[in-house]
Amino acid sequence: MIRNINPETLGLGCGFLGVLGFSLTLPATRAAVADFDPTFVGLGRAVVAGVLAMIVLWVTRQPLPLSKHWGSLLIITVGVVLGFPLLSAWAMQKLPATDGAVIIGLVPLVTAIAATLKGRERPSRKFWFASIFGSTTVVLFAFTSSGGQIQGGDLLLLGAVGAAAIGYAEGGYLAQILGGWQVICWALVIAFPILLIPVTYTVFQHGLVASPTAWLGFSYVSIFSQFLAFFAWYHGMSIGGVARVSQIQLLQPFLTIIFSGLLLGEQITPLMLLVSGIVIASIAVGKQALIERKI
Repeated sequence: MIRNINPETLGLGCGFLGVLGFSLTLPATRAAVADFDPTFVGLGRAVVAGVLAMIVLWVTRQPLPLSKHWGSLLIITVGVVLGFPLLSAWAMQKLPATDGAVIIGLVPLVTAIAATLKGRERPSRKFWFASIFGSTTVVLFAFTSSGGQIQGGDLLLLGAVGAAAIGYAEGGYLAQILGGWQVICWALVIAFPILLIPVTYTVFQHGLVASPTAWLGFSYVSIFSQFLAFFAWYHGMSIGGVARVSQIQLLQPFLTIIFSGLLLGEQITPLMLLVSGIVIASIAVGKQALIERKI
């Protein structure tokens, strides 16, 4: 049955599962940084995920990647293991998770741009129109919700957007060669020895005394956001295309806003729901657009 499904449709399905896992990242991070140091949350999650990655690679006896692939793995490591987690953790000390969710909605557009600049995909004008329209709506919302001012947290999240997009584009391509879960596992293994020292130092400086809610948030971002969700996300990109599948992440603001309201009690305004509805509509348009892929 699955073999008869169009690869792009299957890729979008896998991408949605990844986004569903990612959608709780900001609320869980905000819960964690309420008690934990943001550096511990941003980097410690990768240390925990790195241990899980080493276990999975050892149990499945995966061969080492070829030397020509280590450069791409390093880019992925910097983008989604180091850059995004750390910058978003710092930002969640300054912004509500609902505001952060909408800014993160820029990731799909930046990811599509990164894939195009790499020369691996050529989206049509219809795709760009849908993606830019949805992303512009996101930017306008972020601007108006901050009273027309750019806050420090917004700048941190914009940096996180760039880091994530580059890591997604590179990972989606490499997943066609190594496999989706192998890509994130090897990236975590690369980061593990680098992060062990600063994470250990942070633990000695600030301790690990925290509420059960903070521990639950940290556990989620370590196991799901940094590890399991990437299995589906990179696999979806590898079979459905980086630019097209990346647009599924426009659903993330909508899902995150709902989870933030349910779990953190943050206010959900009609404007937030309207913005989320617009970006969902842009996904529907982008799904029908032509995208040329180069393997």
